[in-house]
Amino acid sequence: MEEKLILARLKKAGVQFEVSIDADAALAFKQGQGSLQDSLKSDQIFTDAKKGLVAGDDKLQEVFNTTNSQEVAEIIIKKGEVQLSAEHRSKEREQKKRQLVESIHKMAINPTNELPHPAKRIEAALEQAKIHLSEHKSVEEQMPEIISKLRPIIPIKIEMRVLIIIVAPSDIGKTNNYIRNNSKILKEDWNLDGSWRTKVEIPAGVQQDMIDKLNGLTHGNIQIDIENAK
Repeated sequence: MEEKLILARLKKAGVQFEVSIDADAALAFKQGQGSLQDSLKSDQIFTDAKKGLVAGDDKLQEVFNTTNSQEVAEIIIKKGEVQLSAEHRSKEREQKKRQLVESIHKMAINPTNELPHPAKRIEAALEQAKIHLSEHKSVEEQMPEIISKLRPIIPIKIEMRVLIIIVAPSDIGKTNNYIRNNSKILKEDWNLDGSWRTKVEIPAGVQQDMIDKLNGLTHGNIQIDIENAK
């Protein structure tokens, strides 16, 4: 069985240039990892790879200011569009689905008990609602529409919480990075006793996890108050 041609493409000066690639390696290289050599199935630069039309040196020089095929291939991969293999598209869909479930679990609550929905319940509701994620939009962009489709199936509400956290001087080093990386800091002050007072915003679904984590880091030596819900 003939191996399917997977390409990186870049349209420049009205001409489409193509190079044959390994999709996974090329995507990694585009993101600053791996090597060009691992990304390429061939050094040839095409104007239409399926027809076998190779770009001439004069055209490469005119458009890219070089006839070095590897230099041109690097430009095509880094600045152009990298085709995804069927396997990679499947992996990306599964990764996006996991990200969606995790985002709903963290950002949304069941308004009847003020608790986040379990992941399994979210997955079942997504299937029942026949949710299909777009490959061309981020999970965040699609979230409002998805939540509206889930509401007839499970009680769900997006809610943010504002917490006031006061950390003793001896525990600031243990908690600083965690608080900054897992919340939006609205305000912070230093009290006269050296304690750190922060006002943070978090999704309601992660409130208890954050409280438990901070109590664990400080062995309970921390003050956490819920200012409001919105």
